[in-house]
Amino acid sequence: MTTLMEKTATQDDAATLATVETPCLILDADRMDRNIARLRAHLAPMGVTLRPHLKTGKSIEVAHRLMETPQGPATVSTLKEAEQFAAAGVRDLIYAVGIAPDKLPRVLALREKGVDIAVVLDTVEQAEAVAAASREAGTAIPALIEVDCDGHRSGVLPDDSAALLAIGRALVEGGELRGVMTHAGGSYAARTPEELRRYAEVERKSVVDAATTLRDAGLPCPVVSVGSTPTAHFATDLTGVTEVRAGVFVFFDLVMHGIGVCAVDDIALSVLGTVIGFQKEKGWILIDAGWMAMSRDRGTAKQPVDQGYGIVCTLDGMPYPDLILADANQEHGIITVRPGTDAQLPPLKIGDRVRVMPNHACSTAAQHPAYHIVHGDDPAVTATWSRFGGW
Repeated sequence: MTTLMEKTATQDDAATLATVETPCLILDADRMDRNIARLRAHLAPMGVTLRPHLKTGKSIEVAHRLMETPQGPATVSTLKEAEQFAAAGVRDLIYAVGIAPDKLPRVLALREKGVDIAVVLDTVEQAEAVAAASREAGTAIPALIEVDCDGHRSGVLPDDSAALLAIGRALVEGGELRGVMTHAGGSYAARTPEELRRYAEVERKSVVDAATTLRDAGLPCPVVSVGSTPTAHFATDLTGVTEVRAGVFVFFDLVMHGIGVCAVDDIALSVLGTVIGFQKEKGWILIDAGWMAMSRDRGTAKQPVDQGYGIVCTLDGMPYPDLILADANQEHGIITVRPGTDAQLPPLKIGDRVRVMPNHACSTAAQHPAYHIVHGDDPAVTATWSRFGGW
């Protein structure tokens, strides 16, 4: 009897970019593999572990290419991710979002199954909840104290020794102080290599200083964790750091291109759409990929070059000159030439297909149930990899 997996494989063997239903998500596996190899090669001389963030892919197949071993280490942003990847054999995880006490039973359930999952916190109240849950369960839940290295989001200031020690001391009353972590989200505002290197050093120093404060007070701090895709690629010194977390580097996107972390031809993810109409007097080409396919993310609007909802490419992934998805309704995408340029609309016809590179790979991928895998400019769709959502 033919299984569903075998049917999918048979269909993929015959599928091409000209025949798959649109809109759909296209992943160039060759570009993805190059992106992974690039970051590993950059970090290797600095003696740190890469703990990739799996939130971008949310896919078992992508995760297996990202991690050093099938067991990890890895980072997740939801407990749904933790549960899905744990079911696939991943055993070393950090749940890198501040822990809500009512989620601790799910953390404990994973640990009971042999998954070494650590949580993140930045308040005494969270530390007390983790310690109490640990005592009640009879097993220490490991936690990392989040450090605010740049004012971007959450965390304890690295020079706030009173807060660091209060959290650490509350946590060890039943839980396990695994270490400290930070995320240099402010690096997304950088625009030059010099700025990116400066963000990377501030990130490193902040978390190393926090670790020193804890250790000098006799508290354990084995893990010193940093992580953002821009700083991971531009760090030149990671002295005192034990691991690096990064996620969107696996696919890259137009926001990363605008920061200066990648080239357009490094972007592995795109949305395939079909031409469904024209408004010639307005200079519009309409496709069946609107914001439900691309997401509402307009991250490049804050950058010097606004890419609209994405750069429009040929079927083999080559960008048309100054052609963007300038606007989007729920199921309609509006292609125009970039304002202020002398580019011309390509001679596309009804039924022709284009690929659109996204602003934010994570949010665009989240709109789709699967990746259609291609390799370079070959139109063959060689596989379909499932992805999941939810919390």
